Amino acid sequence: MAHQEQEAHAPQDGTGIPDGFQRLWMPHRMAYIKGEGKPVGTDSGDGCPFCRIPKLTDAEGLIVARGTLVYTVLNLYPYNAGHLMVCPYRHVADYTDLDEPETAELGAHTKLAMTALRAASGAQGFNIGMNMGAVAGAGIVAHLHQHVVPRWGGDTNFMPVVGQTRVLPQLLADTRTMLAEAWPGR
Repeated sequence: MAHQEQEAHAPQDGTGIPDGFQRLWMPHRMAYIKGEGKPVGTDSGDGCPFCRIPKLTDAEGLIVARGTLVYTVLNLYPYNAGHLMVCPYRHVADYTDLDEPETAELGAHTKLAMTALRAASGAQGFNIGMNMGAVAGAGIVAHLHQHVVPRWGGDTNFMPVVGQTRVLPQLLADTRTMLAEAWPGR
């Protein structure tokens, strides 16, 4: 009976034929898929988003915390809610290009990010890492960034596997505020 009721309310042009599936529309991901906003070259002046973001306000740039040599920002296309990236201010492509103070602060910000994510969202684990080079999966090859992805028991379900869709329960601006308030030392 429910199926018949659905058919009665379906548009006649065939675009809304019920098939028993619910859909989560995420049109904002199309910009990522198409590569919009990616740098056109390898220099900092070639449209690098990680060079542009620190010039914005924290709210506009989704910056959670600023350090002296690095900053921590929400990923605009997150794998999980609260997915952060730690980026050096200096435009460098490879981890081996960081100097010792940058390496130390990147590590310290990673620890602070983990602490904030645990406090704000009860993260139970993390995926932490860098993709060095296009062949390793780096989306922005020319500017190093370390991912800090919070994980929870049962957070992997059929959606990413079958539907190639991630379900994020919160707006990025709200997540940024929550994590900035939970950042240690604030």
